[in-house]
Formats: sequence, C-alpha cells, structure tokens
Amino acid sequence: MSFFPKIAFLYEVEEYLTKVFRNNELITALGTQEAENKYQSLLSHLSHPPAFTTVRVNTHLASVKHVKKLLFEEIQKEPRPFCDALLVDRVLLAGMQFKGLSVPVLEHPKLQDILLIPVIGPRRDLKKYSSEVIVGAQCGYAVLRGAHVYVPGIVSTSRFVKAGDLVSVYSDIEGKCKRGAKEFDGVKVFLGNGISELSRSEIFSSSCPLKGLGVRMTEPVYLSPSFDNVLPSHLFLQNLPSVVVSHVLNPQPGERILDMCAAPGGKTTHLATLMHDQGEVIAMDKIANKVKKIKQNAELLQLNCIKAFCFDGIKALSVEKREAKQEGPPFLPESFDRILLDAPCSGMGQRPNMAYSSTLKEVTSYQPLQRKLFTVAVKLLKPGGVLVYSTCTITLSENEEQVAWALKTFPCLQLHPQEPHIGGEGMKGAGLSLDQLKLLQRFDPSAMTLQGMDINSLQDSREDDLISLANKDCIGFFIAKFIKLNSK
Repeated sequence: MSFFPKIAFLYEVEEYLTKVFRNNELITALGTQEAENKYQSLLSHLSHPPAFTTVRVNTHLASVKHVKKLLFEEIQKEPRPFCDALLVDRVLLAGMQFKGLSVPVLEHPKLQDILLIPVIGPRRDLKKYSSEVIVGAQCGYAVLRGAHVYVPGIVSTSRFVKAGDLVSVYSDIEGKCKRGAKEFDGVKVFLGNGISELSRSEIFSSSCPLKGLGVRMTEPVYLSPSFDNVLPSHLFLQNLPSVVVSHVLNPQPGERILDMCAAPGGKTTHLATLMHDQGEVIAMDKIANKVKKIKQNAELLQLNCIKAFCFDGIKALSVEKREAKQEGPPFLPESFDRILLDAPCSGMGQRPNMAYSSTLKEVTSYQPLQRKLFTVAVKLLKPGGVLVYSTCTITLSENEEQVAWALKTFPCLQLHPQEPHIGGEGMKGAGLSLDQLKLLQRFDPSAMTLQGMDINSLQDSREDDLISLANKDCIGFFIAKFIKLNSK
C-alpha cells in the first residue's frame, strides 16, 4: 500500500508516458487492464525508496567477510544513530528509536561483492511535532535513503526553532516554499522527526552561511542505515543495478576499458576492481568538477589503473593520427577491448522521486544525444569487443528503441546474453523479437506489489525471499550488451 502519493509529472510528460506504457505491443501481450495496473504500480514505486540499501565492497583491498568484520570494529568505536553494532551477519540499528532492532546484512549469491541491508518502513505511527523543518526535494530523497539533514538542504523552519528542539521534517516536493519562510502551507511530505542541531537564526545566517549538520534524524519514516564516513576506502554506496552493469561488461585484467560517461565514478572504480587494478580504465566526463570526483574516488579506493579526463564523449573519436605519448582523448578507432556507455538519460528510474520536473522537450532530447555517443562507442570498440549500454530511466525511446536502432544501424553489432541476469526482460513496444527482449535486462519495480517492511515480516522472511525482493524492488534501470563482430 502506498505511503506517499504517486510520482507527479508535468501534464505533457504524463501524456507521453501513458502512451509508452499503453503501446499496442504491450496491450496485445498483457491486455489493457494488466498493462494499466503495471503502469500505476510503477508510478507508486517510483515515489518510494527501494527496499534495500546496497553497498559495494572494495574487494581490491579486502574480502567481503573481512569488511564485515571491519564494519563491526568501526561501529564499536563510535556509536552511530543508524548503525550501532554489527553482530556476525546482523546489523543492530540501536539508536534512540532502534533499540533492540536486529536487521540482517545479506550477501548476494550472484553479486558477491555487495552487502544488502533491508530498509524498515514506512512507519505510520510517528508523532508529528509543532516545530517544523522544510527541506528541498533532493535533500528529502536523501533522507528517505538514510541521510541526515544538512544545512544547505533546509528551505524553511518554524519561527522559534532552537538547537536541541525536537522537529518534524517535511519535503517541499514541488519547490514552492520560499527560503527562510517561517511557515509553509503548500504541498509537503512528512519524512520523520529529528533533533535540530542549530537555531533558526544560525541556519539562515547571512553573514556566515553554514554547511554542516542541520537536523539529526532520530525517527525517520524509513529506517535506513547511514554509511556516511564509515569505512570510506572499503564501502561504496551504489544501487544494485549499477553494480550489475559492471559485472555484465566483465572487464578482464590487462584490458583497455572505456567508461564514456563516468561521473561520479562508482562504475569506473568497480570496473578497475573487477580487473584487479591491472590494465587501463579510461574515464571521461565533460564536466570538470565531476572528473575531479572520479579521481578522488579512485584515490580513496586505492585504484591506480584509472585515468580520468575532462572530455565530451561525442568528440572522443580521433580523425587524425595521435602523438605517441598522448594518453587521453580523442582516441583512434578500435582502441578499446570493452566500452561502458552509461548514457545521460531522463533519469525517471531514480527512487524515490515524488515530483519529476523535466519538460517533454528535455525528456525527448536524450535519444539523439545517446545515439551520437553510441555511434562513437561502436567506432572506438575493437572487433570482438564488448559494448554495454545502460540507463537509469524507464522510457522505450532511451532503452529498447535504442537497441532496435543500433541493430539496424550497425550490422557489426550482435546482442549478447548477460551474466548475471537478475532483472526482467526488455519491454515490448520497440519491435524487438521475444528472443531479443530476453537478452535485455530491465529492472522494473512494478514487477512486484508495493509493500512496506516491518521487523516482524523481516524476521519471518527466508533469505532467498529477501534476495528476490532486493532484485526487484530497486531503481528503474536498463542494460543491453553487444558484441562487435570481427570484420570479414
């Protein structure tokens, strides 16, 4: 049952999506009512957080089991509000509101470098306080994934909020609240309760804007562990499908890999780890600050085979000879053994998201951009090489339609089975055959009924059932794997 309202779109985008999810192929296969039910279920899931927090273990430095042990030792040093003790295979969430609550930390049978922690919630019985803190939508989504509230995310507070006050935290999902307002009667979504670390005057100080902790969440609607500064060299927060995509590319030690749109570096560092830091991973992004973040993550995780460059992937193909010493882009044709194109996209699969603000023009602008990047990727790939294309969105135009276009445009490409294949098959509507759809991987949260998780249902669940839930109740994501055939 939904706790939050379904995700809201601009009217033109909603009309566009309705046609996508009521396309003729889908209606013929499922029937009108089932297709409509799946679409409405998807809209509900998108406004809620995934059922699990996923952390990838940096196996370059240590094994999964050793990192579990380190996590236990780390948490024992300093009590944390969301994660106070790790007991063998169970993490004890024992802050003020979590005392005695034991939650399993699961290892995934097909993704052996991640840990899964169930998210408890939604909690429907929380008291609401008269003192309120209103945060921006992005800050609110972070809170639902386990974060505290930091000052830059605060938009408004009640008139007399002081440090130490119990406050109820709400998200301004439509962006209508004016910064510094003393009350807000617009659309707001309750996120939980916490303790204000600062007074109102300190939060909105014009002379010395603050950036630190604003509200320490003590009773969030969703209980999700915070890994802020916990073993930063050993653990990397990442959505489950984002981990799958690097395994699907399957880079090998000694190979030359290209991550075309790499920021912030989660997949880049995962690829380097899977290669045992042997070979070369070229990471590109056209925004300098994002490239800086990639380099910081590589250094933090102690990976040396990554070389990051600030460069537009569309221009990454060289039409002239390169100097022998040139390391960075542009590159000559057929320079890479494997290429990951985690393409810029409309991002509709991200969760939670209660109000999607992009216009239809913005949504439809991604398909031509993706095709330009894809064309460059095909030319940069060696014959016999692997190209993996992925997005974190739900549209046909950026996913299955791109596959149909690629197979028609590039006869040298062939769809290839994916391993591991954890998500569902591709969605009907782009003219692909059933066999082709089975080779694709679409993570579709509407594949299951939206359900909360309380401690009783968690303790009654078998581990296999929890893993199955983690595979389905995640962000919306799409993966296609191609092989470039050897030229005859």
